[in-house]
Formats: sequence, C-alpha cells, structure tokens
Amino acid sequence: MRYAEHGWDVTPGACFAGERFDCARPGCPTMGCHPALERWEEDASADCVQIAAWWRQQPHAVLLPTGRAFDVLEVSAHLGLRVLGAARLYAGVVGPGRGQVRGPVAVTPTGRWMFLVRPGDPLRPELDDSLVVVRHGPGSWIPAPPTRLPEGPVRWSVSPQETCWLLPDSYAVQGMLVDALRTATATRRPGLPRQTSTLRRAA
Repeated sequence: MRYAEHGWDVTPGACFAGERFDCARPGCPTMGCHPALERWEEDASADCVQIAAWWRQQPHAVLLPTGRAFDVLEVSAHLGLRVLGAARLYAGVVGPGRGQVRGPVAVTPTGRWMFLVRPGDPLRPELDDSLVVVRHGPGSWIPAPPTRLPEGPVRWSVSPQETCWLLPDSYAVQGMLVDALRTATATRRPGLPRQTSTLRRAA
C-alpha cells in the first residue's frame, strides 16, 4: 500500500508454499518467484482498493513492475557494495539535493543488488554486454520487500523513505558501475590496460 501511495504500480506475485511459488494457475510450470496474474502488465495497479483486495485473498509476494515509475539496475554483490559506497561519498561531497546519485536499493538473499533509477535510459555501451549488470525496464519486474524467497527475505539496503522516494539519474549510477568494473578488473589483473573489451571479458 505504501508503494502505491507514492505512485508505484504493484502486482501480486505467486505465494511461497514450502519449496516453490504457487500462483494457482492450472498447469503453471514455474517454481520460482513469478507474477500471480497472467495479464500482470495490464493489471498492475497503484489503486489501493484493488491492492487490498488482492492481498486479502492470499499472502502474495510483492512485485514491482519496472519501466514505469522507475527502471532497475541489477548487479552482483561486489559491484553493489562499491557503487553504494561511491554514491554515499559523492552525495556527501556535492551536498543534499545536488547531483542526485543516491536512490532506493533492494538486496535479495542471494546477493543481487537492485538500484532503482529514473526510467527510460538504456545501458551504456560499456555495460551492454556485461554478465553482471542487468537492466529491468518495460516488461520486467522485481521482488520487493517484504517478499520472502526460498533463501530468505528481500530487504532494503537503502529504503525509499531514506531518499524521500527520489530516484537518481540512471546514467549517473551507470557511470559509477563502469568505474567499479574498471577498479575490479584492475584489482584482479594488475598491469592490464583498462579497456572496455577487457572489462566485458572479465565480467
């Protein structure tokens, strides 16, 4: 309900039951977290009455469609930690309200970090072929707290409330990802030039 109150569409996810997620759709083969509604993109809503009705029926997972109020940059844990640290440092240097680089960050129990950013921007060429960076835009979704996955709950590392529900510029966060990848590559292979092609191979 809090997500909807801030204009974020919500769609119910399958319910976690024992060792799999059950959407109650006959014949559905998906065992992992997935939308409970077949037409989830069309039916996702920020209508609090509709949301209350969905969750009154079942203890659904909470899924947030991307490509609407925000996109998501999903990265590995080592990149997430580097970027979050850089964002905190940068925000402290430029001061509040300037150069917005901090935004909500969700973390899965398997170590995937999800940076919520302003929607619409594709991945930079340096990240386009990376195996450790995934952009979630239109047609995708993420599990949001307090959703529980088999390994544990999804949690906020930086909650929307901490950033007053403001979102950072996607390219600003992507720039920090590029820097983090370069640093990681240089650390693993000292002496190699920091070239984009090398970064993609190392990723």
